[in-house]
Amino acid sequence: MDRIWTLIMLLVVAGAGQLAAQTADQDEQGGGNMMRRIEVYSVELGQTITVDAVELSDAEWRERLTEQQYQVTRRQGTERAFTGLLLDNHGAGVYRCAACGNDLFLSTTKYDSGSGWPSFFAPVDPANVDTEIDHSLGIVRIEVRCSRCGAHLGHVFEDGPRPTGQRYCVNSASLTFTSMEVGDQGDATAGDGAHAPAKASCAPD
Repeated sequence: MDRIWTLIMLLVVAGAGQLAAQTADQDEQGGGNMMRRIEVYSVELGQTITVDAVELSDAEWRERLTEQQYQVTRRQGTERAFTGLLLDNHGAGVYRCAACGNDLFLSTTKYDSGSGWPSFFAPVDPANVDTEIDHSLGIVRIEVRCSRCGAHLGHVFEDGPRPTGQRYCVNSASLTFTSMEVGDQGDATAGDGAHAPAKASCAPD
């Protein structure tokens, strides 16, 4: 009987040790209940910060966003050209993700592309946006997403002004705007980008 109890105790201890090892491996790989952490640039703080990635269920996104915001940011929809609330916004400040508040673009990089959607020649920092290949419409384009929550923002094209030569064509519905003083970031608004001829459509659908 003593030997049986000894074997049982050994099995219990071994099982507990294996469970602890598996839990440790999950934590190291970002598994379990740990939040995924990413680095983004904060305009307000003027430095790179570490934040929790925002990962919600579809139901939670529907509750948080307006119908238009949901269709654009979570379903890769596109607002009609020249209808966006922020298209003609010329205030000084920062454009943030409507889904999670991540800083995305500065007003100093916004210009009139003639496309019908808010256009920027650079994000506040490369870390604040993600890109991936988009094959919709039977053509290859580069989709732009918020790096913190994965929200669909629009597309980036290689027909923008100096200094980057890029045009981030973004839906107003994926953005919010916060007024603040921001520093200069390039010379695109004086000549090369402002009031440029109409560009190719941003619409992915």
